[in-house]
Amino acid sequence: MIVELPPLEVTGRLDRLRAVVADHADAMIVSDLASIRWCTGFTGSNALLVVTSEDSTLITDGRYQSQAPEELAAARANTLVEIAVQPINVAVDALGDVEMIALEADVMTWADQRAWAKATDAELVPTLGMICELRAVKDDAELARIQRAAAIVDDAVAELQPMLVAGTTEREMAHALEHELRAAGATGPAYETIVAGGPNGALPHARPTDRPFENGDLVVIDVGSLVDGYRSDMTRTFAIGTPSADGRRIREIVTDAQAAGVAAVRPGIEAKEVDSVCRSIIADAGYGDAFSHGTGHGVGLDIHEFPAVHARSTAILQRGHVLTVEPGIYVPAVGGCRVEDLLVVTESGSRPLTNSPKPTR
Repeated sequence: MIVELPPLEVTGRLDRLRAVVADHADAMIVSDLASIRWCTGFTGSNALLVVTSEDSTLITDGRYQSQAPEELAAARANTLVEIAVQPINVAVDALGDVEMIALEADVMTWADQRAWAKATDAELVPTLGMICELRAVKDDAELARIQRAAAIVDDAVAELQPMLVAGTTEREMAHALEHELRAAGATGPAYETIVAGGPNGALPHARPTDRPFENGDLVVIDVGSLVDGYRSDMTRTFAIGTPSADGRRIREIVTDAQAAGVAAVRPGIEAKEVDSVCRSIIADAGYGDAFSHGTGHGVGLDIHEFPAVHARSTAILQRGHVLTVEPGIYVPAVGGCRVEDLLVVTESGSRPLTNSPKPTR
């Protein structure tokens, strides 16, 4: 199905970035490709973005000589495009006589930092997460793409319910899901699809194998799709036939914990409080040690974005944040259970972007 999406425009984004950069440096070099896309609309695989107090310059190679100006014009980016063989030299010229240059310390390699140190006498200032925090608040066009990516997954999981029977292999299910995503208009999966049955479900990031589903298995299916650069993320845990008493118990606990976590999501709450709500329910049921990962994460152009939802997170949720709530329990030799929704924070709470039913049988 072809669904018309609103145009993505980047107007005002660089001004928001400049306001943040001004507290740290005179200019910034953006090297993370997802952040460059957010700032300019450029989707290529090689670029630097120079952002000064007045101007911005996208530097890329000859493969994108036509594509880059077209994409920037479509996104209404007021950014100059330069084609270069030696991008750092062009970037230094675009920076002019700045004294302090902000770099993305969590993105730029040590070798790249050394190259910059040789290329300029300006002070290089490491920064962490500045653009990620700006990217976390999604506008309506971004939300439309994430919502579409989530709806494609909802439909694919519903369409393939008949495959959730003894004899289907994990790999067959994963391939069928990814085929359905593409047939519905997704670019592809948002990440490596997880299908893990029986004892394999005790591995939070299990890869699909040729193991067939067996009666009594819990099957963890973690799948997302990619639509025009934006991603979705959802997990459901299904039962093949009648699950064991242990299987039923852990699924009940996780389902309750996840529902409580979703209910806690609202603007102004610390992300670690959402984690605490889920974790306390699981711990009180005696499975605290079996919940081995954070409760969630932001989703957008990357599958893991700001805000992180874990016990050490300092993030405070804001209207427009898109995040997962995905507690789990993983018991060796028994299996695992994870339930995950993708949510957008609203003025008073949250709205689900994933709408697949949560199996309880």
